Order: sequence, then C-alpha cells, then structure tokens
Amino acid sequence: MKIVLTGSSSGIGKFLADTLAMRGHEICRLARSPQAGFSFLCDVSDWNTVQNCAGKISAKWNNADALICCAGIQEPIGPAMEIDPFVWRRNLAVNLDGTFFAIRALYPLLKKSSARAKVICFSGGGSTSPRPNFAAYGVAKAGVVRLVETLAAEWQGAAPDINAIAPGAIFTKMTEQVLASGEKLAGQNEFSSASKLSRDNAAKLEKVRGLVEFLLSEKSDGITGKLISAPWDAWQNFSALREELMKSDVYTLRRIVPADRGKNFGEK
Repeated sequence: MKIVLTGSSSGIGKFLADTLAMRGHEICRLARSPQAGFSFLCDVSDWNTVQNCAGKISAKWNNADALICCAGIQEPIGPAMEIDPFVWRRNLAVNLDGTFFAIRALYPLLKKSSARAKVICFSGGGSTSPRPNFAAYGVAKAGVVRLVETLAAEWQGAAPDINAIAPGAIFTKMTEQVLASGEKLAGQNEFSSASKLSRDNAAKLEKVRGLVEFLLSEKSDGITGKLISAPWDAWQNFSALREELMKSDVYTLRRIVPADRGKNFGEK
C-alpha cells in the first residue's frame, strides 16, 4: 500500500512508519524534522504547507491507499483558567486542524486508490471523558473523534473508510512532559499514573500495530466512523460483526439517555 503518515519523527508515528515500511508498504513521511526516504518537512497546522506537501506527493504517486494521522502535541498542561490562550490555540491547530488539513489535502489522492482507501486518526486522553489540566489536548482529541464520525457519515457507502484509534497508555515524549510539569500542573492522578507507567512499550505498540494493520486491510472494509481501543476492544472479531457493528452506536461518542427518558431525573 501507498501510505501517507503524519507525525513520523517520534513516538507512535515513527514506530508505525518504520514497522509498516519493513512490512513492504510504501511510506511517505510528513514531520517537522528531517526524515529518511520519501518524506517532507511539514507543519500540519499550516494549511498552505500541507497543501504543498500533497502536491509534491501527487508528483510522485498517482494515488494514495491510506492516510494515518499521528501528528500531535500535548501542551499546555495545567488548570484551564491559568494556561496561555495562544498555547491553547497552538494545540488545537496541530491536533485538530492538522488532522483535518491532512485529510482535506490528501482526499483527492485517496479517491484515486484502486483499493478501498483508509484513513486512520488517533484520539487521546480526554477525548471520551474529562481530563483535568489537559483541557486543550482533550478538547482537540474529542474534536478529532467527532470529525471521524462526521466524515464517515458524509462518505456513507463510499470510500475512504475512516476510523479513530485509542492507543492506550504508552510511554512517549508526552509522558515525559507530564513528569516534567510536576504534580502541581499535571495533577496528582496524572502525575502518579505517568510515574508508574512502564518504559517498555513493546507489547502495547504491537497491539497498536495490529489494529492499524487490521484497519488498513480488506478485513475492515465497510467499518467506518468508529473509535476503537487497541488494548481493550475485541477488534480482531469485527469482520464477522461488520453489519451489526455499523447498525449500532457502539464505539462512538454518544449522549446516554435513560431507558425511562429521564423521568427519574426530573424530566417530564
């Protein structure tokens, strides 16, 4: 497959770029630092830069089979009412705008794929439940998940398939940022969890790789608009449950409504 991958210079993005390349895929790496092989320097928060990179990719490839959006930043860390609004804006620009910009720019190439094209995005802590002291990151990642759901609805019945992955707790530079911020800014729970997190990522990264390869394969054709946890969800069984899965709200962001429609909560 011809795969474009953002955020390929470190963390999960680098791991996926390296391992997928070793498995025979053609990888175009987009990152803010120099990369080996077929790659371009790219700040995904800048639309003109992303669009320019897409043009360069088009000059070499007549199509792309998949796009994996891994680029992301975590800071600012701290109580929401104390963080710098401009740093907040930068976070959303990279995490949310950067995901949309990459999809928007590469969409024409994905539509030319001879197979069923795939888009994979990454969620993160705070996307499904509140994450105190990480407001910008959580809000941006929640936006990514809803973007995935919205595009899946717009593309209903057609390619690309688009899904979001929750990779689980993996020790990366983001973990180091939590530790460097200290308990005062990160909060006791976050700091304690980061302090206890194992540096051995091998097994966790293999689960992420397995889910990514499943979503890239024909086995996942027609499964779209879902947020899937690499370590916790039984995604290995999704092929057999495809029709049931797509008729259900499972693995999506939804408001919970009581069976009695809220009568026990004061509703009339």
